[in-house]
Amino acid sequence: MKRLLGVCALLSLLTGCASHDVDPRGYDKTGTASYYGARHHGKRTASGEPFNQNALTAAHPRLPFGTRLLVTNLSNKKSVVVRVNDRGPYTRGRIIDVSRKAAQQLSMLRSGTAKVRVQGLSD
Repeated sequence: MKRLLGVCALLSLLTGCASHDVDPRGYDKTGTASYYGARHHGKRTASGEPFNQNALTAAHPRLPFGTRLLVTNLSNKKSVVVRVNDRGPYTRGRIIDVSRKAAQQLSMLRSGTAKVRVQGLSD
């Protein structure tokens, strides 16, 4: 009986940890963004759609797929609206990966990274 209760407790704990979703309403974070492009172009994203480096999309570790985000480069105040369709970034200290097209609009292609503010948009 103790063993069964222990297994049930472990399963409920793991189920709670499996959820990636964060409520996008009120989401407002500042941190480092990076971008990904040609090497991943055409490959399947975590949402199942092919990655298009020329689309305005992004990878975020927990926000639901389809979430629209306003990303602002804090050094030049340029902004772009992206749609979450992938998971990442997987580099420590980064809060979002944007597509090459979004990075171009943020003027961060040369540096590869930028300090950004990421805000969730309501539909």
